[in-house]
Amino acid sequence: MSESGLRADAERNRQLILAAARELFASEGTDVSMRQIALRAGVGEPTLRRRFPSKGALLAETFQDRATAYADLAEQALDDPDPWDGFVTFVEQTAGMQLADRGFTEVLTMSFPESIRFTKERRRAYAAFQQVIARAQEAGRLREDFVPEDLIMLLLAHAGVVAGGGKQAGRFSARLIAYLVHAAKASEGTEPLPPAPSAAETYGELRRLSRAAGGALRGRSG
Repeated sequence: MSESGLRADAERNRQLILAAARELFASEGTDVSMRQIALRAGVGEPTLRRRFPSKGALLAETFQDRATAYADLAEQALDDPDPWDGFVTFVEQTAGMQLADRGFTEVLTMSFPESIRFTKERRRAYAAFQQVIARAQEAGRLREDFVPEDLIMLLLAHAGVVAGGGKQAGRFSARLIAYLVHAAKASEGTEPLPPAPSAAETYGELRRLSRAAGGALRGRSG
């Protein structure tokens, strides 16, 4: 085969691998093994590992576009002329991404060597969401004790619905998000929430869970 033919074959295999990884991560989460991905792609595992030496490398490549889309959504929410609508739309769209792709929030909160590629997008999303919250609170629409880390809590709760809702996951998801959005709305006589974990505590715990998941991830890479 000519050099150009080899390059075309290699790129075709790469696209098959990425398509298989996206499908499996979306439907099963990040627990799927490299072997399962190779089988779905119709390539040998050595071929997969030549392109992506580690599962982390494959995760980083597969989810880069999702991380960018997530940050874009947060910034788009700032453009909404209604601060409350911007807040609600961002929460609903983020939950929709999680519903469509089980691996999305797992990877978003993971820490592994290749995840440095997501750092810029995470920071961009966080900075924008802080402003989304501030706008909605200044407009008197969002309760004053809502903090950015509450979105993490929401997504962790929503993950259970996504994983356990079966064929009704979409309906359960819509109802849960509606409940949570309603609870976040400012109203007279609203009782204060219990104290939230600090940002350091929240992300420290996520890093701890991520390290555990990373160890399990390496153990399941075969």
